Amino acid sequence: MNLRKQIFLGLMVAIAVAIGFIETMVPLPVPLPGARLGLSNVVILTTIVIFGPKEGFTVAILKSVLLMLVTGNVSSFFYSGTGALLSSLTMILSLRTIKSASLIGISFIGSFFHNLGQVATAIVMVHNMGLLTYLPLLLILGLFTGYFVGLTAIYASRHLETIGVRL
Repeated sequence: MNLRKQIFLGLMVAIAVAIGFIETMVPLPVPLPGARLGLSNVVILTTIVIFGPKEGFTVAILKSVLLMLVTGNVSSFFYSGTGALLSSLTMILSLRTIKSASLIGISFIGSFFHNLGQVATAIVMVHNMGLLTYLPLLLILGLFTGYFVGLTAIYASRHLETIGVRL
């Protein structure tokens, strides 16, 4: 891996962590405990598109680990880590297999699996299947955030390609 690519990937991780950190401080206007907009997923999806699946997956994992270290919230690491793993893996697989899908569609898939992973983690941690009733609310919110993440990733990817960042 060349130095330029390492620098850009380091910047992508830093941007994802910064966005994720800011997002933990901004309350949503809807009363859904633990729900976030997932804006740092713009960085992850853009990294997958511009730099490749391995790099995107690495950025997703590093973002979760570093965000845990910055916030000191270890329990949220399990939720965000599981969500990041499932989300990034399914976005990578979707990009490889669904050739006609837009980044908005890929983002919807990532959003669905991120929410599914977080609810599954919560069920395992608190031993309460009743948490499944929370999933439809998260999936509805995920439609809006998934659309925004996908749309933003389209513009970010186009811009990075225009300025010659594809490595």
